[in-house]
Amino acid sequence: MVYIYKKTIGNKEYYYLRASERRGNRVINKDLAYLGSNIEEVKKALEKLPKHKERIRKAYKTIHNFLESNRFIEEVKKLKLKQDMFLGDKLIDIEACKLHYIKEFQKLDSLTKQEILKNFLIEFAYNTTSIEGNTINLQEAKKLLEEGKTPKNKTLREIYDLQNTEKVFFDLIESKSKDEITNEFIINIHKKLLYNIESFEKPQNSKLSKKDFDAISFGNRGYSKSSIDNRIGYRSQDVRVIKANFKSTPAPYVKTDMDLLIKWYNENKDKFHTFVLGQIFHHKFEKIHPFMDGNGRTGRMILNYILIKNNYPPLIIRNKNRQKYLKAIRKADNSDLLKVRIEDYSELIQFVADEMIDGYWSIFL
Repeated sequence: MVYIYKKTIGNKEYYYLRASERRGNRVINKDLAYLGSNIEEVKKALEKLPKHKERIRKAYKTIHNFLESNRFIEEVKKLKLKQDMFLGDKLIDIEACKLHYIKEFQKLDSLTKQEILKNFLIEFAYNTTSIEGNTINLQEAKKLLEEGKTPKNKTLREIYDLQNTEKVFFDLIESKSKDEITNEFIINIHKKLLYNIESFEKPQNSKLSKKDFDAISFGNRGYSKSSIDNRIGYRSQDVRVIKANFKSTPAPYVKTDMDLLIKWYNENKDKFHTFVLGQIFHHKFEKIHPFMDGNGRTGRMILNYILIKNNYPPLIIRNKNRQKYLKAIRKADNSDLLKVRIEDYSELIQFVADEMIDGYWSIFL
């Protein structure tokens, strides 16, 4: 396998075409050619390596992703952005994702954008529900959401879980990010995510009708109680979070704490980098744990809404990294509701930044 290797010496960057080969228990790396000191030089050099043409072609996607991501990283570096104490070196990578999202992705034709967002959604729906214990795998999720094929031996709860995630995500995309973060907005996202979760009246191969789903809106239209988990709205009972080392907000104070969190969010919109603001809101929302069920799915959906609303791409927290994610969240628990200490949030913000950087270029290019 060949790939582009970047070596940094001082403030100077040097690019090489490198081959990696496994021999027994060892991985042997060999530099095949020097490509230049910037992305334009690298592109020209790759066209002048006939000896490695076939190997370069086989690694096209890896090389293309590297070139495009680093092209935008170079553009961001020219902006000389003010450093962010939470993001550190990740700031440039996050801004490179945003720059590509605005300059390239958002200017694509509507059909291509829809296809890319659908691919993102499938990955997002699979991961955000798997983190909470949904056993539908990625291939099953793809067939369910693309072809309407329900997986065998899976509960209706798991199926609706994925279908609801898709509908809520696209509903937020189509809303043009006009809605502000309010209690009503949060409760209605939660309602939609839990639609049909506790009701198994429909046959397994049925789909939610748009009419039924839209009955649960971001306004005040009615909905069928038989189609919704009856534990909607902020909880009125205390809840114990299994295997967690924090205490959620006592039931009588959930609304008060959510009011305080929303007020904090509005007062700090211009004080924190948008990416950082979203992570802090997400964590504090999870610590309050305002609902009886669906807190994680709702929190990650709101996180993506905050990003999209501010022209950042949505992100996926991958189920394979669940333990790192939960560990970082638990560390952030050391800051109380209205406090934000760098030492408490650094691990979470760095972790989620890596999730965005790793995932963005593989989906949105």
